[in-house]
Amino acid sequence: MSPTEQGAGLQRSIGIWRATALVVGTIIGASIFVQPSAIIEAVPNAGAAIGVWFGAGLLTLIGALVIAELSSAWPASGGVYVFLGRAFTPALGFLWGWAMFWSMHTGIIAAIAVVFARYAGTFVPLGDTGTKAVAVAAMVLLSAVNYRGVRHGSVVQTTLTLVKVLALVMIIAVAFALGEPVAAASAAPTEAVTGNGVITALVAGLFAYGGWHMVSYTAGETIEPTRTIPRALMIGTFTVTVLYVLANTAYLYVLPVDRVASSTRIAAEVADAIFGPVGGRVVSALVMLSALGAMNGIIMAGPRVYQAMAADGLLFKWVAGVHERFATPHRAIAVQAAWASVLIMTGTYRSLFTRVVYTEWIFFALLAVALFTLRRRPDYAPRYRAWGYPVLPLLFIVSSAVIVINQLVREPREASIGLAIVLAGLPVYHWWAQRRARETHTAV
Repeated sequence: MSPTEQGAGLQRSIGIWRATALVVGTIIGASIFVQPSAIIEAVPNAGAAIGVWFGAGLLTLIGALVIAELSSAWPASGGVYVFLGRAFTPALGFLWGWAMFWSMHTGIIAAIAVVFARYAGTFVPLGDTGTKAVAVAAMVLLSAVNYRGVRHGSVVQTTLTLVKVLALVMIIAVAFALGEPVAAASAAPTEAVTGNGVITALVAGLFAYGGWHMVSYTAGETIEPTRTIPRALMIGTFTVTVLYVLANTAYLYVLPVDRVASSTRIAAEVADAIFGPVGGRVVSALVMLSALGAMNGIIMAGPRVYQAMAADGLLFKWVAGVHERFATPHRAIAVQAAWASVLIMTGTYRSLFTRVVYTEWIFFALLAVALFTLRRRPDYAPRYRAWGYPVLPLLFIVSSAVIVINQLVREPREASIGLAIVLAGLPVYHWWAQRRARETHTAV
């Protein structure tokens, strides 16, 4: 049994509600309060836009079904890293962890931290240096909370998730109860909806649902992970889909299509339309809390992958350390915080993240492909089997391929650079694998 399977000293304290809060809280960041404009720009029709949000939610739910089955078969800390390594090759799992650390995961932590700091500037003028300082401080504070114990981190996560869900419900209820419905003429499409527009909108929608898979990283600290993680994924993704569809319906109920398309602070504009300027400040505070919740979930999840990689001999062994008192991967948390701080202070997270983030859909597609091969393996025994197989996993594979191809066609240079960054991890993997083989040989 590998160190990853053993859980490497981590303690199980995450139950179904905290796991569900991790799913919901990680998905719902600041974007649903700030900028649904990308979708309405691509499909300038209220009905089509709501359909895209619903469709993206369904595809996310299918992806969650895939992760749920794999989690029930291999309930080990590391999630996607573990699944890719066991279904295909350890090199593929390493590339996932490599991209996570250098860009995908730490990049989004940095981006959310900066969003939090910018909205803090609504109340206290900060300037560029001040914004970066506040972003780093918020990220380090949440890292410290998670350093002291997964129970602390999950309590914070559950609390912030509850706040942001209640905030969304409040915005939805107030918009329908007190808002003036937009005139029918204002709701008319400004231009025809095209197939390319639908694809572009769907891609934007799927990115807004991002983070649904991260609960699988904490399997080593989850109570009955083979049951808890699949249930949390189903409840969490369904809840977010309902909230997203209702929130965007409320936005379009109060504001005309063209105003939604141009808005970069949509929830605040809805609040302004109903309550006046004070409404925007209230929503700014809610965006800050929502950003903290999303950031906390990502900070909690990521180090479990780096700890698992180190335990498997694919990273410095000291990164695998588990704190004697707090029972957390404290060194992995510290390393993640250090690199995220560098990305925040230098601003390099923007280019790294936007170039690399689309590549995660290559890995997601491979996870769905894995179901077709794993179900033929005699040693594969999941406690939960994804509903709708083989049709739904095949649909997810096609959707993931569309996202990747769309990015390659729209931005071939940037997409190629991002793919190169990910593939640069291959020689690093081989170096670690050879080092591990030498150490094993010496030990024998």
